[in-house]
Amino acid sequence: MKSGNSPVTVISGAASGIGCSTAEFLSGQGHKVVIGYYDKDPHDPEQTLDRVKAIGGEGIIVGLDVSSTESVDTFIQSSIERFGAVNHVVANAGILRQAPMGQMDDARWDELLQVDLHGVMRLVRASLPHLGHGSSIVATSSIVGGYYGWAEHAHYAAAKAGVIGLSRSLAVEFGPRGIRSNAVIPGLIETPQSLDAVNSLGPRGLKAAGEYIPWGRVGKPDEVASVIGFLLSEHASYLTGQELTVDGGLTVAMRG
Repeated sequence: MKSGNSPVTVISGAASGIGCSTAEFLSGQGHKVVIGYYDKDPHDPEQTLDRVKAIGGEGIIVGLDVSSTESVDTFIQSSIERFGAVNHVVANAGILRQAPMGQMDDARWDELLQVDLHGVMRLVRASLPHLGHGSSIVATSSIVGGYYGWAEHAHYAAAKAGVIGLSRSLAVEFGPRGIRSNAVIPGLIETPQSLDAVNSLGPRGLKAAGEYIPWGRVGKPDEVASVIGFLLSEHASYLTGQELTVDGGLTVAMRG
């Protein structure tokens, strides 16, 4: 189950945001981390590795395009070659694109689903031969698709809703092998993705959102990372096929 008494966890989309914070958090919990990053992403994965090393953790950086089966297979093989194992999977890579349905051609639809939904499947599929009793899978969904619709983001909502269905089905299929599968549903979290004013809310929109979130502000990536860490841990040993919503109370609040 463990390599050198330390679990090995592969993380997609780990150059920034929730993925970066998850790598840091898990390192603090004794995990060896494989930091997946997309080479066209403007964020530097070395910063993630620096945060891991700063707390005494161990990790490697591996290029990863979750829309490519070959890239995903190479990513998992890199973990095996370096650490001799893959014990846990955090499927976090995702993109966000604004596209009105009237302008939603096949290419736009396919591009997003290839990353946000099919990419989760590819990462899990490549990892499964190496997972055993006590392993855990966590996939990142969203309140968009998980709870809400979002105008001009139908492809994103469809992908994130699909992540939940996929996660539940994996829990049923692989529970007999002692492998758990869960999803996190982040609310409005201050990440490079949500700070994108073209495709998402942007800084001004996030600030305004804090006024109607019961907790009084948007979330931080480390507040999602710690929940992912819980789902991977033995403290969640009887928790599978579930979704944990990390949203400061947004989805249970009635707005007048």
